[in-house]
Amino acid sequence: MDQEKLNIYDEHRNHIGVASRKEVHEKGYWHEAFHCWFVSLEKEKISIYLQLRSKGKKDYPDLLDITAAGHILANETVQDGVREVKEELGADVAYEELEQLGVLNYCVERGSFIDKEIANVFLYQTSIEMKDFTFQKEEVAGMVKADFQDFTSLWKGDVDSIMIQGFKIDEDGAQVDCREAVGRDKFVPHEKSFYLEVIERIKQKLGL
Repeated sequence: MDQEKLNIYDEHRNHIGVASRKEVHEKGYWHEAFHCWFVSLEKEKISIYLQLRSKGKKDYPDLLDITAAGHILANETVQDGVREVKEELGADVAYEELEQLGVLNYCVERGSFIDKEIANVFLYQTSIEMKDFTFQKEEVAGMVKADFQDFTSLWKGDVDSIMIQGFKIDEDGAQVDCREAVGRDKFVPHEKSFYLEVIERIKQKLGL
């Protein structure tokens, strides 16, 4: 995976070449990613779906993250990024079913790991039931939902923790129900401004 080839860009989003995934994160090149946030409307309550990353992941293991996301390879278009939904979650979603939320830049640095993403962000309004997800076990260890208003309050700093519920995959591959309170430290450390901008764009798209 470290040798996957990615397009690289300067800070103005001008294409400057191709580099391996390993080099991209070592040298801090800007590169493209695909992000898809799932939401559902149940009894007038909006929920947001959060992926639990596998404990075996090199980057941000065992943390909550975007519903489905991944790099866009050098030979791919943004539209091809929808493959991440199928690969990670086993869900058949067509690109035409997604709603564009725009392109966002963000940067996270942790020691020698530098992640500068040009994120193509999408929304998917779904009725998929939790039990219907089939995970790529190397990538995903569970799926939970949170009330969208609670999620918003968490990232605005109005509360320190929120309730999530869903399921995790245990060591035997079985689904185990979970319900627990989590704080911001349980999430992949995207910039707070990134979470807030995504929230605002989802609200605009949903007419909230």
